[in-house]
Amino acid sequence: MMSATYSALGRLLTYPDAELQASAEELAAVIRAEGRVPVRIQKALNRLVEDLKGGDIYSLQEQYVDLFDRSRSLSLNLYEHVHGESRDRGEAMAGLLELYRSEGLELATSELPDHLPVFLEFLSLLPADRAASLLGEAAHVLEAIGERLHRRGSSYRSVFGALAALAGAADAAAVAALLSEPDPDPDDLTALDEAWEDTPVTFGPDDVGCPKADALVAAMNTPSAQRPSAA
Repeated sequence: MMSATYSALGRLLTYPDAELQASAEELAAVIRAEGRVPVRIQKALNRLVEDLKGGDIYSLQEQYVDLFDRSRSLSLNLYEHVHGESRDRGEAMAGLLELYRSEGLELATSELPDHLPVFLEFLSLLPADRAASLLGEAAHVLEAIGERLHRRGSSYRSVFGALAALAGAADAAAVAALLSEPDPDPDDLTALDEAWEDTPVTFGPDDVGCPKADALVAAMNTPSAQRPSAA
């Protein structure tokens, strides 16, 4: 059975606009109806929904950009946390595109294939056990982002709490390695410049040794059993 919960969570992580404000409560209702997210996290998601519904759209957009576009440590592009800006990231994304196509999905967006809302939309097309397995390979990235959002007091933390619950336990060492990286204030332009100039973070046998990062790349780049594309 496929799960619309992934798609709903991904939609809550998209750039706020009037359409998202209007549909936020409906997205939360989809998550509640499927019952795949623990009740305590569903309640936390309600805060995000209320923030989206009642907030000034320009303030919401500014907050979103500060969090996810200006803070490298909160990037919604998954491979950035695995490969940084190295050449390996491009190769991994090409493999991810092939995986999408093997499941009948052609991207119709300007976002990169490793963008989390895109990845979650893909997972919503898969059987639940397969989707959970793939998401689990990114559990350390999701948990690290969630912890950083928690420190900022952001209601977006609830989405990552939901994703962490769906993904299962993360590798503690991998999470700690990510959290040890710089997490500059988006208003500190000097610190942001320094963070973007740093050597990209990579995890592999020659670095800190992060099996989850390697598994994420392998899992995303290995096509599952193909199913026919929708007509």
